[in-house]
Amino acid sequence: MSAIKKVVLAYSGGLDTSIILKWIQQEYDCKVITLTADLGQQEELEGLDEKALATGASKAYIEDLKEEFVGDFVFPMMRAAAIYEGRYLLGTSIARPLIAKRLVEIAREEGAQAIAHGATGKGNDQVRFELTAAALAPELKVIAPWREWNLRSRTDLHDFAQKHGIPIPMSKRNVYSMDRNMLHCSFEGGELEDPAEEPGPMSHCTTTPLDQTPDTPEYVVIGFEAGNPVSVNGEALTPARLLEKANEIAGRHGVGRIDMVENRFVGMKSRGVYETPGGTLLYHAKRDLEGICLDREVMHLRDSLVPRYADCVYNGFWYSPEREALQAFTDTAQKNVTGTVRCKLFKGGVYAIERTSPYSLYDMDLATFEEDEVYNQKDAAGFIKLQSLRLRAYMKYANKPLKDKK
Repeated sequence: MSAIKKVVLAYSGGLDTSIILKWIQQEYDCKVITLTADLGQQEELEGLDEKALATGASKAYIEDLKEEFVGDFVFPMMRAAAIYEGRYLLGTSIARPLIAKRLVEIAREEGAQAIAHGATGKGNDQVRFELTAAALAPELKVIAPWREWNLRSRTDLHDFAQKHGIPIPMSKRNVYSMDRNMLHCSFEGGELEDPAEEPGPMSHCTTTPLDQTPDTPEYVVIGFEAGNPVSVNGEALTPARLLEKANEIAGRHGVGRIDMVENRFVGMKSRGVYETPGGTLLYHAKRDLEGICLDREVMHLRDSLVPRYADCVYNGFWYSPEREALQAFTDTAQKNVTGTVRCKLFKGGVYAIERTSPYSLYDMDLATFEEDEVYNQKDAAGFIKLQSLRLRAYMKYANKPLKDKK
């Protein structure tokens, strides 16, 4: 007899998780509680609790986690300027630790022995869910049906659904595997599996195709406090509302769409199209503000750590000592990143054109090309001479034959 009496399942109401719900009931002979996390995916969530209950769930949670998602996960990641492999703003990656955290919390509240997810054995999400669970609740078992069952194709899933009377959701975009939240929308599968093929017209969700964007630029002012965006065009907004507004503005100008081949944590390469309009706007605006607010060495040190932080998010180590240590450093570095940046948006581009800060390190008296009283240009000669000492020594001795170095 199974020791598992109750399982909490991350449930979207789609084909996979609907079948997983029924499969877990049958395979483990247990109760299944579902969690549907509203992270701003803008899918129709109404009625998903009824659908889960009709499919056999003993209880169904639908929770609005948008403010927590943006304020406690997206913004800390943005403070660290995290970007994976120089391009990906980690939209899917950063959502998984929050969902897994809430699964764990509900499991403990409900006295469940396990949590479950619908991630496949090929992807990164299985790692993100399970590393989070291991960090927060190592006593819980994780059920990953795609690694356990004998269903091997979409046809198998459709047959299972038909056999058990499970409604199959239909979508005009069902050629793609999609993931959407407030930060981004991703597309994988279909023609995108061939990196030599152009993405189809249906691989658009939150960004306007460039040939349909306005022919005149739009200007937007983003306000920041201690590295966090706090206002758009002078209007103070909550984290979720701010990102929503940024998405709306940047999306209509086609900002934030990338088509890339990335390296998954499990070892394979994967091609995807990612749309991150608001996140791209905020990323570039804050990077520009840092130009006047951050000390040079602090900025360079932070930038050297960006790949490590991005790897923590991408590979599922959000709840890890190294990510927490990196966060402590970056938050200290960001304490004076306060001010406003005015950006110009046009045909997919974000161009910062004005920036101001009460903590600006920029000194016009030092930077001017006109006459000044604060910088003696003759001092540069000694500076350069000292900096060149090692270069002169290297060039004198490095290329000599060994017998001449004695």
